[in-house]
Amino acid sequence: MLDRDIAFDITRKSKTNFLISFAMLPEAKREAIHTVYAFCRQTDDIVDEGCDSASKSVRLLNWTEELEKGLRGESRHPLLNKLSVIAERFHIPVVHFFDLIHGMTMDLEKSRYQSFEELYEYCWHVASTVGLICSEIFGYTNERTRQYAIDLGIALQLTNILRDVKADAEIGRIYIPKEDFERFGYSYDELLEMRYNEAFVRLMQFEADRARRYFASARHALAAEDHAAFFAARIMDGIYSRILDKIERKRFPLSGERISISTISKIRIALYEYFSSASLRYASSS
Repeated sequence: MLDRDIAFDITRKSKTNFLISFAMLPEAKREAIHTVYAFCRQTDDIVDEGCDSASKSVRLLNWTEELEKGLRGESRHPLLNKLSVIAERFHIPVVHFFDLIHGMTMDLEKSRYQSFEELYEYCWHVASTVGLICSEIFGYTNERTRQYAIDLGIALQLTNILRDVKADAEIGRIYIPKEDFERFGYSYDELLEMRYNEAFVRLMQFEADRARRYFASARHALAAEDHAAFFAARIMDGIYSRILDKIERKRFPLSGERISISTISKIRIALYEYFSSASLRYASSS
């Protein structure tokens, strides 16, 4: 009970967009997803909160060692011991947890990306790995559905990068590849000085179009027989694709506003996907 409360409390306090999609899962899967999200959140917090990079690296190394202990049920962190139970119950390859930590380590080791290939690797580690973990919890029958998880993770992370471009630049992080800056005649210095001009808009539109292609690729990869089981992921697809729409309508502001959609809109998306899945389950059982 304590472990579940810890995980749920971390998820609730984060006010994540994922919370509304988690709420509609069956209890065992909901508890598992809360545990996974709490692990991701705490790992991310090590990189994002306080102290210098060297200290963060030490903390991340210690966290990795605790994860190794937790997978044996021997960590001093109850959350990591619970992660071991979840991984065994849902047959989650534990390499995904270590891949996620590697992605967080990348944030400490580099603040610029030369090419999209480099950025893709980062997005895969910090987002697609989470999708692959969640896929095991949701359950799937078609191996192709794993590609859905990978591509959706890339799409969500690219959307986050677009939404947070100002906030990231203010702490010295620029995720948009240098090759794209050069393609549109916009520079790192201009971004760091928050210069909003037509070159910046064209650059951001290029990145938005790339994110849309990954949303589309993900939807194409989701096998029909797994559609109902992945309603929670499809809720996130709906929420983030609409956030991307809103960023684009506002023409990629550098005002510092963190763009989101209303709670009512999120609930509507969640209910639509939930009842759509319920209809599919009913039809397949008839």
